[in-house]
Amino acid sequence: VLFRSRKGIILTMTSSSVAWIAAAVWTAWASVSTTSAFGTPSLPARKVVNNGMSFGGARSIYTSSSLSMSAVPATSTTTNTDEISAENPLRVLIAGAGVGGLALANSLSKHDHISVTVLERTDEFKRFGGPIQLASNALRIIEEMDADVSKKIMKKFTFTGDKENGIKDGIRDEWYAKFDLAGPAESRSMPYTGVIERPDLQQIYLDALPKGVVKNGDGVVGYSTASDGTIKAKMESGTEVEGDVLIGADGIWSSVRATMRNEPVRGDESGVSYSGYTVFAGELNYDSFDNGQVGYKVYIGPGQYFVITDIGNGRYQWYAFLARAPGSGETEEKPDGSSLFLQNIFTGWSKDIHHILKATKENEIEQRDLYDRPPSVIKPWTDGNVALLGDAVHAMMPNLGQGGCQAIEDAFVIVEELEGITSKKEIAEKLKRYRNRRLIRSAAVQGLSRFASDIIIRGFDTPAKIVLKDGIQFENFNYAGIVTKMLQPILPLFFIIQFNFLYEGWRNKTAIDLVATIGFLTVGGLILFLGAGFLGEAGVVGAGGAVGLEALFGTEGLGFLSGFEGFSGFL
Repeated sequence: VLFRSRKGIILTMTSSSVAWIAAAVWTAWASVSTTSAFGTPSLPARKVVNNGMSFGGARSIYTSSSLSMSAVPATSTTTNTDEISAENPLRVLIAGAGVGGLALANSLSKHDHISVTVLERTDEFKRFGGPIQLASNALRIIEEMDADVSKKIMKKFTFTGDKENGIKDGIRDEWYAKFDLAGPAESRSMPYTGVIERPDLQQIYLDALPKGVVKNGDGVVGYSTASDGTIKAKMESGTEVEGDVLIGADGIWSSVRATMRNEPVRGDESGVSYSGYTVFAGELNYDSFDNGQVGYKVYIGPGQYFVITDIGNGRYQWYAFLARAPGSGETEEKPDGSSLFLQNIFTGWSKDIHHILKATKENEIEQRDLYDRPPSVIKPWTDGNVALLGDAVHAMMPNLGQGGCQAIEDAFVIVEELEGITSKKEIAEKLKRYRNRRLIRSAAVQGLSRFASDIIIRGFDTPAKIVLKDGIQFENFNYAGIVTKMLQPILPLFFIIQFNFLYEGWRNKTAIDLVATIGFLTVGGLILFLGAGFLGEAGVVGAGGAVGLEALFGTEGLGFLSGFEGFSGFL
């Protein structure tokens, strides 16, 4: 249905793709207009932030641990002094023991003047969850934060960035475009991108933490703030844990965020939106013909795509991304199981897809709907001495493999802001600086991740091709096929800009990467133009020639027409 007509491809691709790129651009403009790069927001932004008073899919917990599983005790303060020292440390509470929360806890715990407690809902850490990609930007940060942790990660790491990676024609099984992951990393003396099993990564961090830092068996469900700035984390058990700082690292369904923004944890009013895609994932022992040569392959075609990636030690993971309504896992019948269901869905596609599907057992396949969030432009990242981290504030699609990486960047910046703190009176301003340093970069990565999903599923088809066999044959010479062919020489340039942007700005020292911004606007705009055709058909030009802002920003973004206060609905 997506590609039967020229008008069809335009209407399905542009409404979400343009909206997300526009969101990232609007984020940059709004941030520069209302705040300095690292300073205090001007009055309009400050008003919205202060009024915010009252973290993706659910975070997986993975590994066995010998840490205490005792109930979290309620604590009380014994001093009212603002000065921070080894005798009167800054008490940092972290809600959630995901990758970002543990990275933050590990670095903060190395400072004598900071006391860290991680509050984790699950009773124990079980070995559960598949591999996670750590791109070069995250690996470089981990090196900087803890060299010993970095060395232990490398011992269990599988590099993919030093191999062939890219997009293949799903029907013809030919390379369409390749990613150069090695070049941008080598030019900056950074480790290559790769993968590690989530349980292994989590256990490395748990082993690095002092005993007693992680408290299992009671999750944070909210918080309150006293007049002196002291935070009380409200627990599922009904107890309270007191601290000076609370970091909400509790995933996409964040209770900390819900309290901060006076929103429900789930549902339409939570700000979390269904992406339009469901994903099937399989992980198995697999003897691939190109093992050691190819890191990952993205097979493209009309309305869906398939990914195969080497995760090391003879194991592979695959993903099948389909455009479906939410809840399709329960409503779409699969009488013969998920493997045969997908084999039918991908009929006529590459034999590599069918080979790995046939080798996968039913208990090795999972399905989940994908949710993300638009960039947090106006709605707060912080509330006094409380801040959000990772999926709690910028959940994103998995296409770039940057979800965990951006949570690690958050942790790095928070550490930089808090490690030199000398007084509790500085906390709120330090957390605002964290937000200002991370806002634009994280929003851009969110936008790129959603753009990648939309352009691949809704914009790509089998490329048009002229075959000189028994005369001249024209294969797939429809509008979508021609556009996909025209994009072929452009995408490698876009990838270069994208990976240079990801690997260059990991320190988050500048508000805007101007070189990357110009590149994204130029090359990304060209991709959208080719994909969308004439502006009028794309829905950008509305009735009477007016710009259709709903197509650009979505229905929630139109509030800014009546002032910044109304624009808070954008997120």
